[in-house]
Amino acid sequence: MTLPERPPLSPSLSGAEFRRWYWLKDELQAFARHLGLRATGSKESLADRLEAFLDGRPQPLPTPAPGRTADRLRPPLTIHTVIPAGHPCSQVLRAFFLNALGPGFRFDAPMREFFAANDGSATLAAALDHWHATRGAEPRPIGAQFELNRFSRQWHRDNPAGSRQDLLAAWQSHRSLPTDLRPANGTTP
Repeated sequence: MTLPERPPLSPSLSGAEFRRWYWLKDELQAFARHLGLRATGSKESLADRLEAFLDGRPQPLPTPAPGRTADRLRPPLTIHTVIPAGHPCSQVLRAFFLNALGPGFRFDAPMREFFAANDGSATLAAALDHWHATRGAEPRPIGAQFELNRFSRQWHRDNPAGSRQDLLAAWQSHRSLPTDLRPANGTTP
């Protein structure tokens, strides 16, 4: 069986054909600029914008970014620091958490949800408590926009002794296929 090749990004693609393939964000941004579209936002919002353009539909409205610049936290931070509503998971916060929790800290789903749900009354002490309370929980589903992460998790389950090079080769093979020809479980045979 001959596998189809990924088409070049072009205005002649349909939205459905565009969505069949894996595209890097850099490719999507360059294509959006070429078409005169905004090239900002998440990879998913950029893909939504391009799909709408290719199908001749109105562009999705941009969603405002959370947290105004004036409300951003600045060092020094303490456990008593109140986190403004809508504050993003910033490098300033990452530095605080790395200092408090060590190199194992990351803004995982429970921490991102904590910040998204904050109404402006939470302190960094509450964020630290939330971090400790959510450790040891079962791995949660990885969002659709994190395709490589989802693939990697499944690949490591299926290939516990596999090397990084093996993973990367499997990922390259997987992402070169159109979505409708990929194995259902997300791994490459």
